[in-house]
Amino acid sequence: MASLKSKVSYSCSNNTNSVPFYLSSFCKKVVTQIRFPNTTISPPKLQLQALGKARAKVLLSAKMAAGTVNEVLPPPLDSSSEPPPVFDGTTRLYISYTCPYAQRVWITRNCKGLQDKIKLVPIDLQNRPAWYKEKVYSANKVPSLEHNNEVKGESLDLIKYIDSHFEGPSLFPHDPDKKEFAEELLSYTDTFNKAVISSFKGDGNEAGAAFDYIETALSKFGDGPFFLGQFSLVDIAYAPFIERFQPFSLEVKKYDIIAGRPNLAAWIKEMDKNDAYKQTRREPKELVEIYKKRFTAHL
Repeated sequence: MASLKSKVSYSCSNNTNSVPFYLSSFCKKVVTQIRFPNTTISPPKLQLQALGKARAKVLLSAKMAAGTVNEVLPPPLDSSSEPPPVFDGTTRLYISYTCPYAQRVWITRNCKGLQDKIKLVPIDLQNRPAWYKEKVYSANKVPSLEHNNEVKGESLDLIKYIDSHFEGPSLFPHDPDKKEFAEELLSYTDTFNKAVISSFKGDGNEAGAAFDYIETALSKFGDGPFFLGQFSLVDIAYAPFIERFQPFSLEVKKYDIIAGRPNLAAWIKEMDKNDAYKQTRREPKELVEIYKKRFTAHL
């Protein structure tokens, strides 16, 4: 026989309808009677169930922002793949799993806890689909971000865009001195990359000076091991490249980039602890092989 049970609901004032009931001081308790056939669920249990679901959502968001949620990565799309339903309201990040520029934006997405807000769409750059250039991004390169019926590109622009236009922890400093130094370091990334790549090609020995610049930059602020003391977009901008330069320099060039550079060594160690970053990393052997193929004529 069905039994009468109390149903607890809450009505809110002062525009607090979107606030979970356990966080709102404006909610008043309303008790009604509902029937649960052959079931006994007390009002306190109903409250605990609702509370548990709300806390689970908060916990999931926190885990995503901390990078502790390991998502299942989709397979890359190639020339035989159908295009996604572009401009259907879904926010998409088009990447390649092996592209350091795309990795910057991927890391930013993970650090902001946006795994459920920004969908990854990996592209096979060796066999890229024609629709990517025709329907998504005419520059035909990655990364690109589809958001609000627009597609934007350029990795340094995108990491700033995601940081400022989406929820999650801020990854850019508010302190004027740190903000100014951040812009200086972001502007230096291309110079840094070109100097190291040139040394790989045998066109000069500028890599040492480039890594010395990084070592000095890491000593500017003493409130943490990162470029601005605390973790920021600057660390994200450099991490994918140093991730590649270190194993290739050591194995192929017999050059240890952290020798005599304790700040750089400490930075790499701290970055290796970052779960949001670790989820985007490739095996060092794979990266070395990619660089060997790229620079084989110069070795």
